Amino acid sequence: MQEKIPKCPVEMTLQLIGNKWKVLIIRDLLSGTKRFNELMRSLSGITQKVLTSNLRDMEKAGLLNRTVYPEVPPRVEYSLTETGLSLQPVLKSMIDWGTAYKEQLTDDEPPQKISR
Repeated sequence: MQEKIPKCPVEMTLQLIGNKWKVLIIRDLLSGTKRFNELMRSLSGITQKVLTSNLRDMEKAGLLNRTVYPEVPPRVEYSLTETGLSLQPVLKSMIDWGTAYKEQLTDDEPPQKISR
């Protein structure tokens, strides 16, 4: 059963990548194909269960490909689909905004107390 498609395009985007792990997975896969353990190492604080769940959701949504190689032990690799790659400008905007905000925080003087 397909989830209800929101009318709002922002809500649609958030439905697909609306948690920090999905955005960070996309960030990591923008540089190329990764194996599960590579993603686990780069996403500090994520559990195996949460990573697996997010990867499954993203595969189901058509954002990434999961390739299983018939080896012992099995090798599984993840890569972005064309749809997943099309999110690169969104992440670039987030990087630009986050960088500017961090600079603003370090450039600004600490807030002053208001005396009455």
